[in-house]
Amino acid sequence: MTIVSGTRYAIMHELRGAPEPSFPEILARLAPCDLVLIEGYKREPIPKIEARRLEAQNREPLAPTDPHILAIAADHPVEETGLALFDLNDTIAIADFVERTTGLAKQPD
Repeated sequence: MTIVSGTRYAIMHELRGAPEPSFPEILARLAPCDLVLIEGYKREPIPKIEARRLEAQNREPLAPTDPHILAIAADHPVEETGLALFDLNDTIAIADFVERTTGLAKQPD
């Protein structure tokens, strides 16, 4: 499947039994870019924000055993962890954290 507009395009690729691409393979397909936001690959040694939801099937926290988790965003109160904590719906605060952590500057309007 392909989505095309006058300024960009996206292609959905079916694996058809092939193995899931590795994280480095996916990054190579996205380059060049300044920031990649990805859901999944949670065991990769990359900076992460852990999302916690009360209705998740597996609610076991990842942060205690993953030193790459820099913050937690949750839809419920979280005990103090020493990490940055965000309400899961506070997208502005989370985006500001990502900006500060990556060193990327906001573009003027």
